[in-house]
Amino acid sequence: MPEPIRGADALVRALLAAGTRTLFSLSGNHIMPVYDALLGSGIGLIHTRHEAAAVHMADAWGRLTGEAGIALVTGGQGHTNAVAGLSTALAGEVPLVLLSGHAPLAEIGMGAFQELDNAALAAPVAKAAWAAQSTAGLAGDLARAIRIARSGRPGPVHLSLPTDVIEAKIDPGAIAWPDAAAFAPVPMPLPPRLAVAVLAEIGAAARPVVIAPPALCSPRGAALLATLRGALGIPVIPMESPRGINDPAHGALAEVLAEADLVVLLGKQLDFTLRFGKAAPTARWVVLEPDPALLDRARRGLGERLVLGALCGPSEAAAALAEAGRGAAGPQAGWTVSAEAALAHRPAAWGPLRVAADPIHPVALCAALEPLLAHPDAILVCDGGEIGQWAQSLLRAPTRLINGVAGAIGAALPFALAARAARPEAPILALMGDGTFGFHMAEFDTACRHNLPFVCVVGNDAKWNAEYQIQRRDYGAQRTHGCELAPGTRYDLVAAALGGHGEFVERAADLPAALERAVASGRPACVNVLIAGQPAPQVKRAS
Repeated sequence: MPEPIRGADALVRALLAAGTRTLFSLSGNHIMPVYDALLGSGIGLIHTRHEAAAVHMADAWGRLTGEAGIALVTGGQGHTNAVAGLSTALAGEVPLVLLSGHAPLAEIGMGAFQELDNAALAAPVAKAAWAAQSTAGLAGDLARAIRIARSGRPGPVHLSLPTDVIEAKIDPGAIAWPDAAAFAPVPMPLPPRLAVAVLAEIGAAARPVVIAPPALCSPRGAALLATLRGALGIPVIPMESPRGINDPAHGALAEVLAEADLVVLLGKQLDFTLRFGKAAPTARWVVLEPDPALLDRARRGLGERLVLGALCGPSEAAAALAEAGRGAAGPQAGWTVSAEAALAHRPAAWGPLRVAADPIHPVALCAALEPLLAHPDAILVCDGGEIGQWAQSLLRAPTRLINGVAGAIGAALPFALAARAARPEAPILALMGDGTFGFHMAEFDTACRHNLPFVCVVGNDAKWNAEYQIQRRDYGAQRTHGCELAPGTRYDLVAAALGGHGEFVERAADLPAALERAVASGRPACVNVLIAGQPAPQVKRAS
């Protein structure tokens, strides 16, 4: 007769069956049985300083590995802190499961310790959210959560863990153990006849483009889109920025879309980033969408301009179109050359700004950082308001992680830690503003405790510059207020105090040596650079 096991033990066995290698967590009363079950399991535990940071780390893990990142937090305020990070993962279309402690089911409605309707709180920023109801069904609950997180348009899922469910003991034979298929995403293929129909629309167009979603901005997605671009011979544009068609990483994208006569949305939502369809006002549209409600929304918004709509997954659609289009000559070669030149365009006026001078311009800062990204495995983590836009426009890396369509800053430091955990040998550069640094600066302690070195560069302009620029533009220079930060704050000393390496750069001439020392330190490093506050770049070609 096998020994009874706890629900927490069943949960850990299910995590192992899912292939989970690393959990991101902050401890708390409700989840201590899970911590105990993790001992000796082989699953690594990265213990953070804030629950939202744990979610951001699981987010970055999901982006880089394609697995569902797993965050584990306690109930009550631990859960409310964590939920704040879900909106970034939802907009970023990232597979993630948030496991949260929960009051015992037997005490719900009686005023239990930290009693809270976790699922109701998480539901608006998750694909699904529920509380486990039985010890026997807990492993199946986890499999269901991972499957939902990875299926269709990926996204975060929440599962609450009531303490009486994870503490109860049960015969292992009474547990509904999921098989490997239970964790796998539900396929959403694009039927061959529809792939042929999409290719016919592309062939009939003079100026077609394909727009890809955040879900395909992962390393695997980038490879898939490169294959699709090679097969179709037309521009394939991944969009993951809240700046939408004004994302400076895509040069004169707004001009390209204004000229396009066919836009194929490859799982990309028709939303504010595309001005709800107004970005390409004269184009016909093809919408390949995994969510029936969003496909209906696109039909309503586009009306007669929608020439084809189909339910399918973005990766499945990309693979089907690449296969069906392989070997066909690029029918719009001149348009493709012109459009891709516009996407790569950067103003000539930026060239002289690359030369180091005081005060340090964001262009000069980015130029100094380019050597740190030359390695074929380098990862660029980018976050922040205006400084983030300069970096996204100017810096290129084999892999990039940004805060994404949600537009919420603060994720960069947790992203960098998770990137180091997922890619132990990769050079990792995280560039952010001083506002961003303040959200999760304590995670330098996490990085040092877990030996997760990376280089963090803070563009320090002593303000919430994105909001300052809005005030200045919309209300006038005399009505800017409430966006100031203390000048010259020593963020580098914060990193050093928490066990990392710090560098403070006031002069452009000192920047290269400071970066060299940061890399050579082999520790989590902060290079705090005083920069001239500049508005985000706008990329337009001369008429």
